[in-house]
Amino acid sequence: MLLEINHQNPQPRLIANVVEILKDGGIIAYPTDTTYGIGCSIFSKKGIERIYLLKQREKKKPFSFICSDLSEVARYAKVSNYAYKILKRHLPGPYTFVLDATSIVPDLLVTKQKTVGIRIPDNRICLSLVKALGHPIITTSANLSGEEPIGDPYLVELGMGKQLDVVVDGGILSADVSSVVSLIGDYPQVLRAGVGDVSWCEE
Repeated sequence: MLLEINHQNPQPRLIANVVEILKDGGIIAYPTDTTYGIGCSIFSKKGIERIYLLKQREKKKPFSFICSDLSEVARYAKVSNYAYKILKRHLPGPYTFVLDATSIVPDLLVTKQKTVGIRIPDNRICLSLVKALGHPIITTSANLSGEEPIGDPYLVELGMGKQLDVVVDGGILSADVSSVVSLIGDYPQVLRAGVGDVSWCEE
């Protein structure tokens, strides 16, 4: 099902409809500030398992997740003073930041190193969904593992619609990915260069 939501002023009624799907363990496709993502509640084990199957992704590769703001990030990740300054400067934005996980993060989302990847995309639909749900949602690009991301909601619906509970149409996006930066050590380390400028990591 394709559900069009205004990307500048998301309609609360439509956001609520999608949130009910997430609360019931459903999986959705939704817009971010880079490309379309696939997600579910981070507390839905069934939903996470469905996304692994849909993506044809190895279980040893945990998914990142989206928080609504920095205070929520601090609930799910250990944020040092230097990391907080970086997060505050660059979020919302097209970055995934790797941080040490707190104990409330489900095991399926934690790496062997006890780290997590966290995003706060600059997209009103996406952030409205997370805020209304009350906790983070999974984020992974709307494509099969190893294939190019999809920036057109109609193509997402065409290719994956039968395996999703709803495709949120927030307009045509790029087919790009976020930059991934680790904040585990004393200095930021670029793990993947994407849309977000990472030249500041070398300063």
